Amino acid sequence: MNTNLKIAFIGAGNMATSLAGGLIAKGLPSHQITLSDPNQERLNELRNEYGVLGTTQNIECIQDAHVIILAVKPQIMADILSEIADTVKQNNALVISIAAGITLTKLSQGLGTETALVRCMPNTPALVQCGATGLISNAAVNAAQREIAQSILESVGIALWMEHEEQIDAVTAVSGSGPAYFFLVMESMIQAGIDMGLSQQQAQQLTLQTALGAATMAMDSDVAPKELRKRVTSPGGTTEQAVNYLQDGDLPKLFKEALQAAKIRSEELGK
Repeated sequence: MNTNLKIAFIGAGNMATSLAGGLIAKGLPSHQITLSDPNQERLNELRNEYGVLGTTQNIECIQDAHVIILAVKPQIMADILSEIADTVKQNNALVISIAAGITLTKLSQGLGTETALVRCMPNTPALVQCGATGLISNAAVNAAQREIAQSILESVGIALWMEHEEQIDAVTAVSGSGPAYFFLVMESMIQAGIDMGLSQQQAQQLTLQTALGAATMAMDSDVAPKELRKRVTSPGGTTEQAVNYLQDGDLPKLFKEALQAAKIRSEELGK
């Protein structure tokens, strides 16, 4: 991490806060980070917690920034781009957008085709430094800026570059929305445990620890999850009974269709 970088965030929500915290943990001095937000109380909280700078004025926030991170709702992005366009051009800054559905084309229409732009899709586990992010850049981004963008997103997890912007819709379906799928599985397992006589606390602790353990095994293993599943599924045993029931219910097909639906919705939001 280049500790001389000045990074500006427009928007001070959870994702911006998590990225700021990740950057500080990686060694970027807190006074090199500025956040803008209409809520002065929120800015005061972040200054007290992280030592970052804050302002309610977007132009003041980005004035001397090398990197500008757009962490605002998609609905107000057009207004933000219009407001900051001239200053961005003067700065020759790298602009990174984490707003869902805002394409590189929309960003370049607002800021100019000569502006170095990176669009990315992080996910909420970035809040605990376990995020997964897909990135795509326009042609104006050079190798050094690409490295900067990757290091910023890697401060809260993994960051993978896509070859085509259309792949961001698949990223959205797999990892962007992915945490909710696992939460739903956990929710269902917890309720099943309660229905079978466990207490709420017992069912939840057992389910969450099992999810963590399975994810850790998959991350640490050099074999695919399919093989890991086969290894823990003894013929004629309880695991096989449950897995067969899920497969007979077409769970893989349901997942495929669910992710496809998320991808289609992501494409619609980008139009």
